[in-house]
Amino acid sequence: MLAEADGTVPHGSDSSMRTSSINNKLDQDSSILISKMENMERFVIPYSSEVPCDHNGQRMWWAFLASSMVTFFGGLFIILLWRTLKYLWTVCCHCNIKKKEVQKVNNFANNQAADRPPKGPDEKEEAPASEVGWMTSVKDWAGVMISAQTLTGRVLVVLVFALSIGALGIYFIDSSDPIESCQSFYDDFTLQIDMAFNVFFLLYFGLRFIAANDKLWFWLEVNSVVDFFTVPPVFVSVYLNRSWLGLRFLRALRLIQFSEILQFLNILKTSNSIKLVNLCSIFISTWLTAAGFIHLVENSGDPWENFQNSQSLSYWECVYLLMVTMSTVGYGDVYAKTTLGRLFMVFFILGGLAMFARYVPEIAALILNRKKYGGSYNSTRGRKHIVVCGHITLESVSNFLKDFLHKDRDDVNVEIVFLHNISPNLELEALFKRHFTQVEFYQGSVLNPHDLARVKIESADACLILANKYCGDPDAEDASNIMRVISIKNYHPKIRIITQMLQYHNKAHLLNIPSWNWKEGDDAICLAELKAGFIAQSCLAQGLSTMLANLFSMRSFIEIEEDTWQKYYLEGVANEMYTEYLSSAFVGLSFPHICELCYVKLKLLLIAIEYKSEQRESRFVILFPRKPQPIINETSNFFVLSTKHVYCATSRAFYYCKACHDDITDPKRIKKCGCKRLEDEHPSTLSPKKKQRNGGMRNSPNCSPKMMSRHDPLLIPGNEQIENMDMNIKRYDSTGMFHWCPSKDIEKVILTRSEASMTVLSGHVVVCIFGDVTSALVGLRNLVMPLRASNFHYHELKPIVFVGSLDYLRREWETLHNFPKVSILPGTPLSRADLRAVNINLCDMCVILSANQNNIEDASLQDKECILASLNIKSMQFDDSIGVLQANSQGFTPPGMDRSSPDSSPVHGFVRQASVTTGSNIPIITELVNDSNVQFLDQDDDDDPDTELYLTQPFACGTAFAVSVLDSLMSATYFNDNILTLIRTLVTGGATPELEGLLAEENALRGGYSTPQTLANRDRCRVAQLALYDGPFADLGDGGCYGDLFCKALKTYNMLCFGIYRLRDAHLGAPSQCTKRYVITNPPYEFELVPSDLIFCLMQFDHNAGQSRTSLSHSSHSSHSSSKKSSSVHSVPPSNRQNRSSKTREPRDKQKYVGSKRFLFGFPACTMFVCIEVCVCVHKAVTCALLVAVVCAQCLHSYFVHLFSQPLACDLGSHFTTLIL
Repeated sequence: MLAEADGTVPHGSDSSMRTSSINNKLDQDSSILISKMENMERFVIPYSSEVPCDHNGQRMWWAFLASSMVTFFGGLFIILLWRTLKYLWTVCCHCNIKKKEVQKVNNFANNQAADRPPKGPDEKEEAPASEVGWMTSVKDWAGVMISAQTLTGRVLVVLVFALSIGALGIYFIDSSDPIESCQSFYDDFTLQIDMAFNVFFLLYFGLRFIAANDKLWFWLEVNSVVDFFTVPPVFVSVYLNRSWLGLRFLRALRLIQFSEILQFLNILKTSNSIKLVNLCSIFISTWLTAAGFIHLVENSGDPWENFQNSQSLSYWECVYLLMVTMSTVGYGDVYAKTTLGRLFMVFFILGGLAMFARYVPEIAALILNRKKYGGSYNSTRGRKHIVVCGHITLESVSNFLKDFLHKDRDDVNVEIVFLHNISPNLELEALFKRHFTQVEFYQGSVLNPHDLARVKIESADACLILANKYCGDPDAEDASNIMRVISIKNYHPKIRIITQMLQYHNKAHLLNIPSWNWKEGDDAICLAELKAGFIAQSCLAQGLSTMLANLFSMRSFIEIEEDTWQKYYLEGVANEMYTEYLSSAFVGLSFPHICELCYVKLKLLLIAIEYKSEQRESRFVILFPRKPQPIINETSNFFVLSTKHVYCATSRAFYYCKACHDDITDPKRIKKCGCKRLEDEHPSTLSPKKKQRNGGMRNSPNCSPKMMSRHDPLLIPGNEQIENMDMNIKRYDSTGMFHWCPSKDIEKVILTRSEASMTVLSGHVVVCIFGDVTSALVGLRNLVMPLRASNFHYHELKPIVFVGSLDYLRREWETLHNFPKVSILPGTPLSRADLRAVNINLCDMCVILSANQNNIEDASLQDKECILASLNIKSMQFDDSIGVLQANSQGFTPPGMDRSSPDSSPVHGFVRQASVTTGSNIPIITELVNDSNVQFLDQDDDDDPDTELYLTQPFACGTAFAVSVLDSLMSATYFNDNILTLIRTLVTGGATPELEGLLAEENALRGGYSTPQTLANRDRCRVAQLALYDGPFADLGDGGCYGDLFCKALKTYNMLCFGIYRLRDAHLGAPSQCTKRYVITNPPYEFELVPSDLIFCLMQFDHNAGQSRTSLSHSSHSSHSSSKKSSSVHSVPPSNRQNRSSKTREPRDKQKYVGSKRFLFGFPACTMFVCIEVCVCVHKAVTCALLVAVVCAQCLHSYFVHLFSQPLACDLGSHFTTLIL
């Protein structure tokens, strides 16, 4: 202690102090080193033994970032500097140019006399002009290279996008590595690929820069900014031999252009798809880019914190963090720790939440609202498909599928593709699901080529277009269907199209389509034409409309054990029409002989032939040819009507062999024999085809003789003597298919009620039409044309009286004024006074047409006028004692079959019945719009309201017709394109393509002179009814067999029978007051006949009937017996129900009633008319006396009728009564 106080230190203590100072110094040095190391920690990267790093361990992220910033701001500065200098240069040059222009003007004024003017500034600017042109060409070339308008530009744009996505994929791979690492460029494969991509991006950036019009805006574009912050760092990484993940995530912004790329590739075509891809690409690119920034700052840390607050997050964890942030969920499992990250999240939440709230619901709506029936059709190998479009509703589709997929069609291997722009309702969707194995539905429009491509229209077997039969504007509906045809044909000209048309005159517009070709199977089913044709044929043979409708529809066989009328009706309903080739055993036989052989031996009914002209390559369908021309091999194709098991039945005609099957009685045993197998080993051109696609027949879809040569063997009439007619008189139209007269003013054919009563019409057709000035046109011309066919003689034409609104009939008159024997009674069919004025109780047929007023909400009320008119007529009562002649049920008497003629067979078709005294006995056919309304027509039937139309009593009796029965023609025409040709031949009366073209040009018939060519066109068969009450068939009518009647009529009178019109209660065997009849189609051979039956038959045109009638008209001094004989032989026209003497009526211009030459007990009618006028005056003076005299006169009239066994001329009956008074 003393020593220490004295300042003296011992030796040991000094040593310890030195040691302590050294330790303190070491501690200070270590602390300084530690602090220095802490300061340098931020520049140190994780050491990797695989990749050597620099010895200093410094971070070089600032070098990578500086390269991008220098490039961006340096380029921006240069552009701004260039613009500034250019602006200053432009201002200076503008001032100099003004001075030079002033100097130039002065020099020009001084030197205007010189030979050579001084050089102006234009010559000095030639060099710059050439320089500007070179720069412009380079700029244009660069624009072409990057433009998507050219193939090169599209390829380059797509390639840049693909490489950008590739670079983004490399970023995803490198994101698992540290943010900055010392990796050699030569050893890092991903860095080498990224370098190659960025070199391409640099070249593309140069092209874009050259092509840009505004360099400043180009420099600030998003794609340019992406290149600035991704391309330069790659080159820096090569120089520094290290990599920095940095801002390479900005390549995700290229996804915004994804929709543009898909549009360039023609993948996106609809607005919804483009919008959906745009929303998705913007959302995803923003999401990935933001995740990349969070990944960078969180793994690096804050610079001002010496990068000490970093955290290790993978890129996909950052993606997850951004998603829960945008959706405002924020689970808290992952969050940002750095200040930069949190600051970015603050602003990203605002924008991301807005984007999420806007984009995600819109994307979801677009995805969920995508068309359920979008997609595309995938064809099945080995199966054909058809496309059905147009009016797609539950009713139209169910009717179509019911017939198209009928179980009797054993060979249906076709898929049905429906295309409609409106999604189906629940009922229609359920219908599609029930037929899901053969039916598919796609939402779209045939007017859109993209939708046509979706349903593979180019590989479809056919395209069927359905029409809205109940629309209020038929012309607009036809225009829509024609536009569909144009669109489909424009997309694929070779496609076969079968379309429904409502109006006849609109068919002409289809001919304007260049690719519309009848030869290739294109067909137009005109509903107005066929509907009117069916009804018109019922005016000639009542019940024929029902028979034809059942014949061309697929109906299942319904067996009934009870002996009722439904049993025989349904047996006939099962009959169907098919096409089949005949075997070589029929070659050389005549058509009647083949008909008899097929019916008796094969149980088949042959009614038509497809004939190939020897002088032309075209084919024609001829219904029941007249001349017994032998059948030629390889040129004839036949329509065959069979019963149940039709496919098995029709094959009999092809496999029939006379040597092997001649002694076989059971037609089911007629199968392919050894002779047929031998023929198969040496095949010929004759082959069995169930479905014909014969284009040649399309040359004449109506099978008109007008289209054939006069020298064709099947067309030469059996009686070569054509009546000697005045060639200078126009009696027929220019085609020779219809009767024609000069156009008449409508005022000349209008009858008042009194004038109609004085005319005393009989044997006529009354057409009750509902319509007004605003109603759609029905198309009455299609109804009149079959009734004015030229295969009727003029005296056989039934007068037609229209009863309806005059305003409506004026609109229709333009198409009717060239037809003879047409009259109009203005009024309403609901007025009994108007109906009595036209003697509706003496008409051969009363037609009630619907008004086409389809704007009624309740569909059941669409037929209210027709139903009320029908019930009104049926409830009327007629007094036979007041000036009304006896009405008889009329059948058909074939020419040359007068029993009073000893030189001919005594056949007469009269069926004697009491006169019509109640309206229920008047023959009526009512058109219905709604099928269910058929239950209201007959109050005494027991039909269930849910019964199908063809099973109801009014339809079976031929008193009701609905346009819905024509729906089956769509599928029938598809499976057999000859069917529509045969139907039009049967019902239109001879409409030809030539006539359709004429009507399209002039909208009216054109008269033609009676040449041998036009007169030859009359020689075609027609439908009629044969009565069995009297004549040579009377013995068969009382318990005979239908087969014997068939053979006798075919052999003896060249008539082809094909059905029976029988009284409803005839099977009871007891007399009945019911006069209703029903249709039996193609009865079997052993079917028993009754005397009251009327037989449907096809008869040939008779030339002698016209000669006899002409001689009768010009023999004013002929005897009573000869006149009676002549009229009874040839003047009895075919009709549907009653036998009445034929009358020829010519409307007079002034009197408006018939004034043609008639004979009454041998006296000319003109003499009687003078007395009639006198008697009318007397009648006005002594009214009371006349009332008593009328009764006496009627009794006297009945006496004369009984005396001569024939009714008197009914149009003079009332005048004769007045004359006696």
